[in-house]
Amino acid sequence: MVCRRQLLSMGLVAASVTVAGGAWAQAFPGKPIRLQVPFAAGGTTDIIARVMSEPLGKALGQSVIVENKAGGGGVIGASELARAVPDGHILGMATVSTTAANPAINPKIPYNTLTDFTPIINIAATPNVIAVHPSFPAKDYKTFLAELKKNPGKYSYASSGTGGIGHLQTELFKNLAGVFMTHIPYRGAGPALNDTVGGQVAIIFDNLPSALPHIKAGRLIPLVVAAPQRVASLPDVPTFKEVGLEPVNRMAYYGIIAPKGLPKDVVDKIYNATKQALTDPAVKKRIEDTGSLIVANTPDQFAAQIKAEFEVYKDVVTKQKLKLD
Repeated sequence: MVCRRQLLSMGLVAASVTVAGGAWAQAFPGKPIRLQVPFAAGGTTDIIARVMSEPLGKALGQSVIVENKAGGGGVIGASELARAVPDGHILGMATVSTTAANPAINPKIPYNTLTDFTPIINIAATPNVIAVHPSFPAKDYKTFLAELKKNPGKYSYASSGTGGIGHLQTELFKNLAGVFMTHIPYRGAGPALNDTVGGQVAIIFDNLPSALPHIKAGRLIPLVVAAPQRVASLPDVPTFKEVGLEPVNRMAYYGIIAPKGLPKDVVDKIYNATKQALTDPAVKKRIEDTGSLIVANTPDQFAAQIKAEFEVYKDVVTKQKLKLD
Protein backbone atom coordinates (compact mmCIF):
# COMPACT_ATOMS: atom_id res chain seq x y z
CA MET A 1 0.00 0.00 0.00
CA VAL A 2 1.04 3.56 -0.65
CA CYS A 3 1.44 5.50 2.56
CA ARG A 4 -0.19 8.86 3.20
CA ARG A 5 3.16 10.66 2.90
CA GLN A 6 3.71 9.07 -0.53
CA LEU A 7 0.22 10.11 -1.68
CA LEU A 8 0.84 13.66 -0.54
CA SER A 9 4.19 13.63 -2.31
CA MET A 10 2.60 12.33 -5.52
CA GLY A 11 -0.10 14.94 -5.26
CA LEU A 12 2.45 17.70 -4.91
CA VAL A 13 4.36 16.40 -7.94
CA ALA A 14 1.16 16.26 -10.02
CA ALA A 15 0.22 19.75 -8.90
CA SER A 16 3.65 21.07 -9.79
CA VAL A 17 3.43 19.48 -13.26
CA THR A 18 0.02 21.05 -13.80
CA VAL A 19 1.23 24.46 -12.69
CA ALA A 20 4.35 24.15 -14.81
CA GLY A 21 2.29 23.16 -17.86
CA GLY A 22 -0.08 26.06 -17.31
CA ALA A 23 2.81 28.44 -16.80
CA TRP A 24 4.39 27.21 -20.05
CA ALA A 25 1.18 27.91 -21.97
CA GLN A 26 0.74 31.30 -20.35
CA ALA A 27 4.38 32.25 -20.78
CA PHE A 28 4.14 32.77 -24.54
CA PRO A 29 5.99 34.65 -25.71
CA GLY A 30 8.86 33.80 -23.41
CA LYS A 31 11.61 34.99 -25.78
CA PRO A 32 12.02 37.02 -28.99
CA ILE A 33 9.92 35.84 -31.93
CA ARG A 34 11.46 35.13 -35.32
CA LEU A 35 9.28 36.15 -38.27
CA GLN A 36 10.68 34.40 -41.32
CA VAL A 37 10.34 35.96 -44.78
CA PRO A 38 10.92 33.29 -47.46
CA PHE A 39 12.35 35.82 -49.92
CA ALA A 40 15.23 38.26 -50.16
CA ALA A 41 14.97 41.68 -48.54
CA GLY A 42 13.28 44.46 -50.46
CA GLY A 43 10.26 42.68 -51.90
CA THR A 44 6.65 43.22 -50.88
CA THR A 45 6.65 40.31 -48.41
CA ASP A 46 9.71 41.74 -46.68
CA ILE A 47 8.26 45.26 -46.65
CA ILE A 48 5.05 44.19 -44.93
CA ALA A 49 6.90 41.97 -42.44
CA ARG A 50 9.13 44.86 -41.40
CA VAL A 51 6.20 47.26 -41.11
CA MET A 52 4.51 44.78 -38.77
CA SER A 53 7.47 43.63 -36.69
CA GLU A 54 7.71 46.52 -34.24
CA PRO A 55 3.98 47.03 -33.51
CA LEU A 56 3.42 43.27 -33.31
CA GLY A 57 6.30 42.93 -30.88
CA LYS A 58 4.87 45.76 -28.80
CA ALA A 59 1.46 44.08 -28.68
CA LEU A 60 3.00 40.72 -27.69
CA GLY A 61 5.50 42.13 -25.21
CA GLN A 62 8.51 40.62 -26.98
CA SER A 63 10.64 41.76 -29.88
CA VAL A 64 9.79 40.36 -33.33
CA ILE A 65 12.89 39.84 -35.47
CA VAL A 66 12.50 39.58 -39.25
CA GLU A 67 14.70 36.93 -40.85
CA ASN A 68 15.05 36.46 -44.62
CA LYS A 69 15.23 32.81 -45.69
CA ALA A 70 15.38 33.16 -49.46
CA GLY A 71 15.69 30.50 -52.14
CA GLY A 72 13.67 28.17 -54.31
CA GLY A 73 10.91 30.70 -54.97
CA GLY A 74 10.11 30.75 -51.26
CA VAL A 75 10.22 26.97 -50.83
CA ILE A 76 13.40 26.90 -48.70
CA GLY A 77 11.99 29.28 -46.10
CA ALA A 78 8.56 27.65 -46.06
CA SER A 79 10.14 24.20 -45.68
CA GLU A 80 12.20 25.37 -42.70
CA LEU A 81 9.08 26.80 -41.08
CA ALA A 82 7.19 23.52 -41.57
CA ARG A 83 9.93 21.71 -39.62
CA ALA A 84 10.06 24.22 -36.76
CA VAL A 85 8.81 23.64 -33.20
CA PRO A 86 5.17 24.80 -32.97
CA ASP A 87 5.51 27.01 -29.90
CA GLY A 88 4.85 30.38 -31.54
CA HIS A 89 8.42 31.64 -31.35
CA ILE A 90 9.03 30.91 -35.05
CA LEU A 91 6.44 32.32 -37.45
CA GLY A 92 6.48 32.78 -41.19
CA MET A 93 5.10 35.13 -43.80
CA ALA A 94 2.74 33.25 -46.09
CA THR A 95 2.34 34.27 -49.72
CA VAL A 96 0.43 32.93 -52.69
CA SER A 97 3.76 31.75 -54.11
CA THR A 98 4.72 29.63 -51.09
CA THR A 99 1.29 28.30 -50.12
CA ALA A 100 -0.51 28.00 -53.47
CA ALA A 101 1.41 28.58 -56.69
CA ASN A 102 4.61 26.67 -55.94
CA PRO A 103 2.84 23.70 -54.32
CA ALA A 104 0.49 23.57 -57.32
CA ILE A 105 3.30 23.11 -59.83
CA ASN A 106 5.85 21.18 -57.78
CA PRO A 107 4.76 17.66 -56.76
CA LYS A 108 8.06 17.16 -54.91
CA ILE A 109 7.75 20.20 -52.67
CA PRO A 110 8.79 19.12 -49.13
CA TYR A 111 5.61 20.27 -47.36
CA ASN A 112 1.86 19.96 -47.71
CA THR A 113 0.49 23.47 -47.88
CA LEU A 114 -2.91 22.40 -46.49
CA THR A 115 -1.71 20.30 -43.55
CA ASP A 116 1.81 21.37 -42.52
CA PHE A 117 1.01 24.91 -41.37
CA THR A 118 -1.24 26.71 -38.91
CA PRO A 119 -2.81 29.74 -40.65
CA ILE A 120 -3.16 32.66 -38.23
CA ILE A 121 -4.10 35.83 -40.11
CA ASN A 122 -3.92 37.38 -43.56
CA ILE A 123 -2.48 40.83 -42.88
CA ALA A 124 -2.97 42.42 -46.28
CA ALA A 125 -3.75 41.81 -49.92
CA THR A 126 -1.83 43.45 -52.71
CA PRO A 127 -2.98 44.19 -56.25
CA ASN A 128 -0.79 42.86 -59.03
CA VAL A 129 -0.15 44.74 -62.26
CA ILE A 130 0.86 43.89 -65.80
CA ALA A 131 3.42 46.49 -66.82
CA VAL A 132 5.65 46.89 -69.85
CA HIS A 133 8.90 48.63 -70.65
CA PRO A 134 8.33 52.07 -72.26
CA SER A 135 9.79 50.73 -75.53
CA PHE A 136 6.89 48.28 -75.88
CA PRO A 137 4.66 49.32 -78.81
CA ALA A 138 1.48 49.34 -76.69
CA LYS A 139 0.68 51.87 -73.98
CA ASP A 140 -2.76 50.60 -72.91
CA TYR A 141 -4.41 47.22 -72.39
CA LYS A 142 -6.41 47.13 -75.64
CA THR A 143 -3.40 47.69 -77.88
CA PHE A 144 -1.28 45.42 -75.66
CA LEU A 145 -3.68 42.53 -76.21
CA ALA A 146 -3.83 43.24 -79.95
CA GLU A 147 -0.04 43.29 -80.18
CA LEU A 148 0.28 39.94 -78.40
CA LYS A 149 -2.36 38.33 -80.61
CA LYS A 150 -0.72 39.71 -83.76
CA ASN A 151 2.74 38.44 -82.70
CA PRO A 152 2.41 35.17 -80.76
CA GLY A 153 5.72 34.20 -79.19
CA LYS A 154 7.49 37.43 -80.10
CA TYR A 155 7.51 38.76 -76.53
CA SER A 156 8.78 37.43 -73.22
CA TYR A 157 7.70 38.10 -69.65
CA ALA A 158 9.76 38.07 -66.48
CA SER A 159 8.77 36.39 -63.22
CA SER A 160 10.25 35.75 -59.79
CA GLY A 161 10.73 32.11 -60.75
CA THR A 162 8.93 29.02 -61.95
CA GLY A 163 5.92 28.38 -59.73
CA GLY A 164 5.73 31.87 -58.27
CA ILE A 165 2.54 33.92 -58.40
CA GLY A 166 3.93 36.09 -61.20
CA HIS A 167 4.45 32.97 -63.31
CA LEU A 168 1.14 31.25 -62.66
CA GLN A 169 -0.97 34.39 -62.74
CA THR A 170 0.51 35.28 -66.14
CA GLU A 171 -0.21 31.74 -67.33
CA LEU A 172 -3.80 32.16 -66.14
CA PHE A 173 -3.99 35.40 -68.14
CA LYS A 174 -2.49 33.73 -71.23
CA ASN A 175 -4.99 30.87 -71.04
CA LEU A 176 -8.03 33.12 -70.72
CA ALA A 177 -6.86 35.80 -73.19
CA GLY A 178 -5.69 33.31 -75.81
CA VAL A 179 -2.18 34.75 -76.16
CA PHE A 180 1.35 33.38 -75.96
CA MET A 181 4.45 34.90 -74.34
CA THR A 182 7.69 33.15 -73.41
CA HIS A 183 8.36 32.78 -69.70
CA ILE A 184 11.73 34.03 -68.40
CA PRO A 185 12.12 32.93 -64.75
CA TYR A 186 14.45 34.81 -62.40
CA ARG A 187 15.78 34.13 -58.91
CA GLY A 188 13.36 36.50 -57.24
CA ALA A 189 11.03 39.37 -58.06
CA GLY A 190 13.77 41.98 -57.65
CA PRO A 191 16.00 40.71 -60.49
CA ALA A 192 12.94 40.14 -62.70
CA LEU A 193 11.77 43.68 -62.12
CA ASN A 194 15.26 45.12 -62.70
CA ASP A 195 15.58 43.42 -66.09
CA THR A 196 12.13 44.60 -67.16
CA VAL A 197 12.96 48.15 -66.12
CA GLY A 198 16.27 47.79 -67.97
CA GLY A 199 14.52 46.62 -71.14
CA GLN A 200 16.01 43.11 -71.29
CA VAL A 201 12.48 41.73 -70.96
CA ALA A 202 9.39 43.54 -72.23
CA ILE A 203 6.66 42.47 -69.80
CA ILE A 204 6.16 41.68 -66.11
CA PHE A 205 3.19 40.74 -63.94
CA ASP A 206 4.37 42.08 -60.58
CA ASN A 207 3.13 43.08 -57.15
CA LEU A 208 2.04 46.70 -57.24
CA PRO A 209 4.15 47.84 -54.22
CA SER A 210 7.44 46.89 -55.87
CA ALA A 211 6.42 48.02 -59.38
CA LEU A 212 4.81 51.32 -58.35
CA PRO A 213 8.00 53.38 -57.83
CA HIS A 214 9.11 52.47 -61.37
CA ILE A 215 5.65 53.25 -62.74
CA LYS A 216 5.65 56.66 -61.06
CA ALA A 217 9.13 57.35 -62.45
CA GLY A 218 8.03 56.43 -65.98
CA ARG A 219 10.31 53.40 -66.17
CA LEU A 220 7.32 51.05 -66.55
CA ILE A 221 3.90 51.50 -68.18
CA PRO A 222 0.96 49.93 -66.26
CA LEU A 223 -1.72 48.30 -68.42
CA VAL A 224 -4.13 46.37 -66.18
CA VAL A 225 -4.40 45.55 -62.47
CA ALA A 226 -5.63 42.53 -60.54
CA ALA A 227 -7.78 44.20 -57.89
CA PRO A 228 -11.46 44.39 -56.89
CA GLN A 229 -11.59 47.98 -58.14
CA ARG A 230 -9.27 50.54 -59.66
CA VAL A 231 -6.47 51.47 -57.30
CA ALA A 232 -6.10 55.06 -56.17
CA SER A 233 -2.48 55.29 -57.27
CA LEU A 234 -3.39 54.18 -60.83
CA PRO A 235 -6.84 55.68 -61.44
CA ASP A 236 -6.65 55.36 -65.24
CA VAL A 237 -5.64 51.70 -65.29
CA PRO A 238 -8.52 49.18 -65.64
CA THR A 239 -8.98 46.01 -63.60
CA PHE A 240 -9.13 42.57 -65.16
CA LYS A 241 -12.85 42.51 -64.53
CA GLU A 242 -13.23 45.63 -66.65
CA VAL A 243 -11.39 44.02 -69.57
CA GLY A 244 -13.45 40.82 -69.35
CA LEU A 245 -10.98 38.60 -67.49
CA GLU A 246 -12.37 38.61 -63.94
CA PRO A 247 -10.78 35.24 -62.95
CA VAL A 248 -7.36 36.93 -63.20
CA ASN A 249 -8.46 39.50 -60.61
CA ARG A 250 -6.56 37.68 -57.87
CA MET A 251 -4.59 39.72 -55.37
CA ALA A 252 -1.49 38.50 -53.59
CA TYR A 253 -1.83 37.86 -49.85
CA TYR A 254 0.67 38.41 -47.07
CA GLY A 255 -0.24 36.60 -43.89
CA ILE A 256 1.25 34.97 -40.83
CA ILE A 257 1.46 31.21 -40.46
CA ALA A 258 3.14 28.84 -38.03
CA PRO A 259 4.12 25.16 -38.07
CA LYS A 260 1.23 22.72 -37.73
CA GLY A 261 0.12 21.93 -34.20
CA LEU A 262 0.40 25.44 -32.77
CA PRO A 263 -1.80 25.49 -29.62
CA LYS A 264 -5.02 27.44 -30.01
CA ASP A 265 -4.24 29.78 -27.13
CA VAL A 266 -0.99 30.79 -28.84
CA VAL A 267 -2.80 31.19 -32.18
CA ASP A 268 -5.30 33.46 -30.46
CA LYS A 269 -2.57 35.57 -28.83
CA ILE A 270 -0.78 36.13 -32.13
CA TYR A 271 -4.03 36.78 -33.99
CA ASN A 272 -5.28 39.31 -31.43
CA ALA A 273 -1.89 41.03 -31.23
CA THR A 274 -1.77 41.36 -35.02
CA LYS A 275 -5.30 42.76 -35.11
CA GLN A 276 -4.32 45.22 -32.39
CA ALA A 277 -1.23 46.31 -34.31
CA LEU A 278 -3.32 46.92 -37.42
CA THR A 279 -5.58 49.35 -35.57
CA ASP A 280 -2.66 51.78 -35.29
CA PRO A 281 -3.32 54.47 -37.94
CA ALA A 282 0.41 54.83 -38.64
CA VAL A 283 0.79 51.08 -39.30
CA LYS A 284 -2.33 51.02 -41.44
CA LYS A 285 -1.08 53.97 -43.48
CA ARG A 286 2.36 52.45 -44.03
CA ILE A 287 0.80 49.26 -45.40
CA GLU A 288 -1.75 51.09 -47.54
CA ASP A 289 0.96 53.39 -48.89
CA THR A 290 2.51 50.33 -50.54
CA GLY A 291 -0.70 49.87 -52.54
CA SER A 292 -1.92 47.05 -50.27
CA LEU A 293 -5.31 46.63 -48.63
CA ILE A 294 -5.72 45.59 -44.97
CA VAL A 295 -7.53 42.23 -44.66
CA ALA A 296 -7.06 40.97 -41.05
CA ASN A 297 -9.26 37.90 -41.43
CA THR A 298 -9.63 35.02 -38.97
CA PRO A 299 -7.49 31.86 -38.90
CA ASP A 300 -10.33 29.82 -40.41
CA GLN A 301 -10.93 32.38 -43.14
CA PHE A 302 -7.24 32.51 -43.97
CA ALA A 303 -7.08 28.70 -44.14
CA ALA A 304 -10.01 28.70 -46.57
CA GLN A 305 -8.36 31.40 -48.65
CA ILE A 306 -5.12 29.42 -48.92
CA LYS A 307 -7.05 26.31 -50.00
CA ALA A 308 -9.01 28.25 -52.63
CA GLU A 309 -5.86 29.80 -54.15
CA PHE A 310 -4.11 26.43 -54.24
CA GLU A 311 -7.03 24.90 -56.14
CA VAL A 312 -7.11 27.78 -58.66
CA TYR A 313 -3.43 27.45 -59.50
CA LYS A 314 -3.55 23.66 -59.56
CA ASP A 315 -6.15 24.06 -62.30
CA VAL A 316 -3.88 26.54 -64.15
CA VAL A 317 -1.00 24.06 -64.03
CA THR A 318 -3.21 21.31 -65.50
CA LYS A 319 -4.73 23.45 -68.26
CA GLN A 320 -1.43 25.06 -69.30
CA LYS A 321 0.48 21.76 -68.95
CA LEU A 322 3.09 23.51 -66.82
CA LYS A 323 6.13 21.76 -65.43
CA LEU A 324 9.17 22.83 -63.47
CA ASP A 325 11.96 23.99 -65.79
